[in-house]
Amino acid sequence: MTQAIAKPGKPAGPVLGIETSCDETGVAIFDPARVDPAHHDAGRGLLAHTLYSQIRMHADYGGVVPELASRDHVRKLLPLVRETLARANLTTADLGGVAYTSGPGLVGALLVGAAAARSLAWALGVPAIGVHHMEGHLLAPLLEADAPEPPFVALLVSGGHSMLIEVAAIGRYRLLGDTLDDAAGEAFDKTAKLMGLPYPGGPALAQLAEQGREGAFRFSRPMTDRPGLDFSFSGLKTQVLLAWQASDQSAQTQADIARAFEEAIVETLVIKCRRALAATGAKTLVIAGGVGANRRLRAQLAQAGEREGFRVAFPRLEFCTDNGAMIALAGSLRLAAGQHETPSIFVQPRWDLESLPALA
Repeated sequence: MTQAIAKPGKPAGPVLGIETSCDETGVAIFDPARVDPAHHDAGRGLLAHTLYSQIRMHADYGGVVPELASRDHVRKLLPLVRETLARANLTTADLGGVAYTSGPGLVGALLVGAAAARSLAWALGVPAIGVHHMEGHLLAPLLEADAPEPPFVALLVSGGHSMLIEVAAIGRYRLLGDTLDDAAGEAFDKTAKLMGLPYPGGPALAQLAEQGREGAFRFSRPMTDRPGLDFSFSGLKTQVLLAWQASDQSAQTQADIARAFEEAIVETLVIKCRRALAATGAKTLVIAGGVGANRRLRAQLAQAGEREGFRVAFPRLEFCTDNGAMIALAGSLRLAAGQHETPSIFVQPRWDLESLPALA
């Protein structure tokens, strides 16, 4: 649905970004005119961002309920837009474009953001652009000082995704490895649930792992004993279940299993990242997505980079999870390249990252 306009150029004002792909409502305003390309710091253009998380609502159900998520986006989105505009000291009349998450994600949640974004853009007479959620995550590290420049390899570990992407340029992506079943984030959440940890399970398990004893348990590093860059964590989850059922299920054992599980996930991700860098010859590794906030993963990749001579770039913790800032940035770049959406409201719950058009 993305097409080129007749005269490509920067948006005629700041870009409003809207993220509603799952259980977080994110809004941000990005002004490309504030960015000095010489500083490699797109964060200078971020005027304001707000985020509302539905975690407490979904905790009663042990996971995200799509219908409830969609309804909550309806309640929270417009108040957040008003709040974000106020923080940036702007009005809707100052906006030069609107960007929104068009996919992948929950179809109902996506439609809330798409409908609001397209309606606002139509009313203001400004272009709108649907953003690929994972491209947003991939570009989030560009909001930091001394941001990485392509070419690089990106590890995207967000929710149901665990992907290794070769980035030749922004908009030119090649899938190197993907998840065959459970992604790393899913494995964290499901493993936490089977051991009785509260929702959201991933962060709870990582916190518990800090109390675990080294070497008390050991689990396999899936698919590292063969060539390739794909991921599979379903079997690892089963190993944890069997170990937990056979144990005394004490608090210390729970922490020990959590540590061993986290070590297995992290070491697997590190091994695959090193393989991807070797295969592509890239010297920069970008980590993005919710699992990118994991302390052990950050530490081990940083150590590997120092040891082997490659750079590792992370977004700040608040931009690892879903947020409007990454959507505003990605949308701003595509609008500046002359891309925009037709007036129809269109979302893609499933969307191949490699199918995105190049920026220029």
